[in-house]
Amino acid sequence: MPDTPRPLYNLGSINIDHVYRVPHLVRPGETLASTGYQQVLGGKGANQSLAMALAGGRVEHWGRLGLSDDWALRQLTDAGVGAEAVDLVDEPSGHALIQVDDQAENAIILYPGANHGFANADIDTRIDNADPSGWLLLQNETNGLARAMEQAHARGLSIAFNPAPMHAAVNELPLSACQLLFVNRGEAAALVNLSEDSDADALLMALGERLPGVELVLTLGGDGVCYQHGDTRLVLPAYRVEARDTTAAGDTFIGHFMAARLAGSDVETCLRRASAASAICVQREGAAPSIPDAHAVDKALAEWPALSLTRH
Repeated sequence: MPDTPRPLYNLGSINIDHVYRVPHLVRPGETLASTGYQQVLGGKGANQSLAMALAGGRVEHWGRLGLSDDWALRQLTDAGVGAEAVDLVDEPSGHALIQVDDQAENAIILYPGANHGFANADIDTRIDNADPSGWLLLQNETNGLARAMEQAHARGLSIAFNPAPMHAAVNELPLSACQLLFVNRGEAAALVNLSEDSDADALLMALGERLPGVELVLTLGGDGVCYQHGDTRLVLPAYRVEARDTTAAGDTFIGHFMAARLAGSDVETCLRRASAASAICVQREGAAPSIPDAHAVDKALAEWPALSLTRH
C-alpha cells in the first residue's frame, strides 16, 4: 500500500437532517405523533465524507452551507474532513425531513437549498487546484454534475459516482467518464430501463453493456453486494444484524470502500470493510452519528464470522 493515501475530493451535499422516529411511515391524510426527534448533520455528500475520514481516508469536501449552520461544518472538520473548499453562504442550507419507522425503513423529503448553488467557475476552480492523481466523488444532491465530470476527466482525476437520489436526468450525464459507479437495485434498474425486481445478474449484465469500462458496485441491502469490472464479478453476502435505522448505510459503505481503495487495498478487502461498516451503521440511529470509524470495523471483522466471497 502507498505510504500516503491518494486524495479524495467530494463535491457533495451538506444537509441539516430533522429525524423523526415513528411507529410507521405516515400515510396520506394521516397525522402521526413522533416518538423521537433529532437534528443532525446529514446529506449524502457530508455522510460520505465523514465515513471516508472516519475510515482513515484523506478527503476534501467541496460544498455550500448556510451561515447559520456553521456547527455542521465544525462537525466535519472535527472528524478529519478537509473543509477549506466549503463556502458559507447567506442562503438556507439543504435540509431533509426523515421518518424512521419501527422496522428501520425510512422516508425522506429533501430540500436542496445551498447545495444547488454551484456556478461553473466554483467547480472549475476546485478541479484546477486538485491533485490529478486523486479521485472525485459525486452524488446526485448538488448541481453541476456534468460540468464536474467533464472537467475532472479532462484533468485526469478518477471519478466515482453514486447517482442517488436517482432521477431521469442522471441518464444524460457523461457516465462513461466515471471509473467507478455505486448503485443500489433501484438505481441500477433505472439506468438500464429494467424492472426494479430484476435479479442482480440481469442488472449487472445490462449495466456492463451500457458502461463496459466502468467498475460497478451493486449494493443489495440484506442480499449483500456485487462488484463487476469486465469479466470479473465478485459477490459478498450481507452480515446478518438487527437493523434499527438504514438511513446512512449506503453512504457508510461508499466512504469505507473508498478509504480502503485509495489506501491501496484490493477490491475484496474494500468490499469486506465497507460491508462491515454498513452492518455496524444500521444497528445505530441517525445518519452522521451512526457512521463507524476504522477501529470499530477492525473489531467487527475480527469478531464476526467471515463472509464467504464468491467469484464468477
